[in-house]
Amino acid sequence: INPEKIREIIGKGGSMIRKIQEETQTEINVEDDGTVEIAAVSGDNARKAIQWIESLTRDVEVGALYLGKVTRIMGFGCFVEILPGKEGLVRIGELADYHVPTVEDVVSVGDEVMVVVTEVDRQGRVNLSRKAAMQRHLAKEPV
Repeated sequence: INPEKIREIIGKGGSMIRKIQEETQTEINVEDDGTVEIAAVSGDNARKAIQWIESLTRDVEVGALYLGKVTRIMGFGCFVEILPGKEGLVRIGELADYHVPTVEDVVSVGDEVMVVVTEVDRQGRVNLSRKAAMQRHLAKEPV
């Protein structure tokens, strides 16, 4: 993996790597150069650990469509987790192609929503649009 992504796998205080190891029944070693070694008794568990690590280290693509889960609601929009540990903001004006009085009129925490990544800023913050995802679906563009 990219060495800059090591912290995504390790997590705060090693919490993420411990969770991956416990849930996949594997032993994982991450070297400083980004080499990841996975030891498992079962091939299925090894594949689960690999998929989990790939999803944690995958880069968000501008223009890509994601199925995400609403994690928090604020007055100005909602946060949606589009990849494990990766959230983006859907501003209230990007929730629908009509006027939305309050965020709660459209989504609730835990809802699964289709969103399009509209921007990843210099600080790595992800901006999302549910409106663009709906328009793409209506236009029947390939997903």
